Amino acid sequence: MTTMPQEPTLDATARLLRDPYRYIATRCRRYGSDAFRTRLLLRPTICMSGSDAAELFYDETRFARHGAMPEPVRATLLGKGGVQGLDDEEHRHRKALFVSLMTQDGVAALGARFGEELAVAATRWRSRSEIVLYDALHEPLARAVCAWAGVPLAETEVRRRTRQLVAMFDAAASIGPRHLRSRLARRRAERWLSRLIRDARGGRIETPPRSALGAIAAHRDPRGQPLPLRIAAVELLNVLRPTVAVAVFITFAAHALHLHPEWRARFRAGDDSELDAFVQEVRRFYPFFPAVAARVRTAFTWRGMHFPKGRRAMLDLFGTDRDARTWSEPHEFRPERFRDDDGGAFGFIPQGGGEAHVHHRCPGEPVTVELMKIAVRFLSTEITYDVPEQDLGIAWSRLPALPHSGMIIRDVRAATTGPRHIL
Repeated sequence: MTTMPQEPTLDATARLLRDPYRYIATRCRRYGSDAFRTRLLLRPTICMSGSDAAELFYDETRFARHGAMPEPVRATLLGKGGVQGLDDEEHRHRKALFVSLMTQDGVAALGARFGEELAVAATRWRSRSEIVLYDALHEPLARAVCAWAGVPLAETEVRRRTRQLVAMFDAAASIGPRHLRSRLARRRAERWLSRLIRDARGGRIETPPRSALGAIAAHRDPRGQPLPLRIAAVELLNVLRPTVAVAVFITFAAHALHLHPEWRARFRAGDDSELDAFVQEVRRFYPFFPAVAARVRTAFTWRGMHFPKGRRAMLDLFGTDRDARTWSEPHEFRPERFRDDDGGAFGFIPQGGGEAHVHHRCPGEPVTVELMKIAVRFLSTEITYDVPEQDLGIAWSRLPALPHSGMIIRDVRAATTGPRHIL
């Protein structure tokens, strides 16, 4: 039996919060192991990193998800009772609901709607001396996904509902008043959507065909029962909230376009042949969500290391996406790497590993990719802008991580026709 390395500290929560994206991978390299033991929130925890660890982590005979994520995360980011915390047939049945919404036509329709909202928003950006791109993306994304999902959104409530959706992912991992605001935002959003689902079931509002609102309102569990209103609201938020959170990836895409202007010039010239590779490299290279949690279902041994039943495990997403055993020069931004290699189901896991229709991999990945492509095209071909001096370093202790400045752009104007050099 090989002894699993143990981090020499009573509790490592503070260390994790200081560097949430690099905490696990740094220690795995230090210990020469893909797993080590520590304590987080005073609870014994096994931390894991790398594609082999990811493949193990997504083995449903070894790990379960129910009750694994810390309560503060379930009370803000994920919601309680949602698909992320289900296992086995119950998980697959609920997951099929989300997969059914992510058809090629459905994803394209959401992307088209976002493109329209982005164009409208840009007309307002032109009248302002400068904007913080991260903040400015929230409303167009919220408007687009609510319209696509069949969620009625009066003009008078757009800002309020957008703030609630943003608070659930932007303040979830904070402490103090911001975290409390995140909890409050979730409670209010769940009440809002519970009312809509009740009205949809009662025929008091019309739901568009194949809309998320209609599908979730009509969904039945494996026993043929409708979802409780609050759980249905949680699942509808699992469509709305992650879509608005794509603002993080789009902000990083703009960051990459600025630091690697040859790619922006290429897209500006109309060459989209490697747009997908660019977007995927943004998702690999930049931080999004640092880790996911599960608990050991039945005691087992892996590589001689013991995994006791009930023990919480955390899989390092960001570190796995930058693992040198999977990726050549992993700390370099090189979209061309995706010409020949996509990292596999367990080596490229910015939104979870495995197969979306089976494992706990996000079924909304096609939406993320499509919205990012729309945004990259828009930033490259539809508008021009300047990037003033600012702190573009990554705020690694922030969850979600972002450029310190939020990516400020200035002097936005409509692009003229024809290829040109863009600052």
